[in-house]
Amino acid sequence: MKRTLFISFLVVFNIVIDQVSKFWVRADVVPGSEGSIIGDWFTLHNVENSGAFLGMGSDFNPTLKLIVLLIVPVIVLGYVLYYIITNKQLDKLSVIGFACIIGGGAANVYDRIRYGSVTDFFHLDFGGIFRTGIFNVADMSVTGGMIMILVASFLYKKPKPEAAK
Repeated sequence: MKRTLFISFLVVFNIVIDQVSKFWVRADVVPGSEGSIIGDWFTLHNVENSGAFLGMGSDFNPTLKLIVLLIVPVIVLGYVLYYIITNKQLDKLSVIGFACIIGGGAANVYDRIRYGSVTDFFHLDFGGIFRTGIFNVADMSVTGGMIMILVASFLYKKPKPEAAK
């Protein structure tokens, strides 16, 4: 029960911080604008993304968009939530990572249902060495969650069984 509450809290927390940040951007940042947070390295925008990551799928027909950007993600997020609640063998870092992915994914799905697009607003550009697309807090949750799961896979690697002789 305590573990399920922890997972639920993390999922809801990720949804809330994403939705609060998007509410602020929609209310206070002019659509299509670009402003500096830290020089040209970290900038603030307000763009609507009707596709998925980096706009992929934005040119799909409405039926394909519904399937690929709403139905499949809801099924996958539901399965992952079921998996992390029922699999008591998962290490804590993986549980946190999966909960961040579920929260971020659910927040972006909510936007697609409510607004027909996802509001993106952060951009990083380190002088051409490293540059991102425009992203949001939900994207940061998903990416951070994936990194946590990857790190956990190395930290908590199970030893391979020895081959039969």
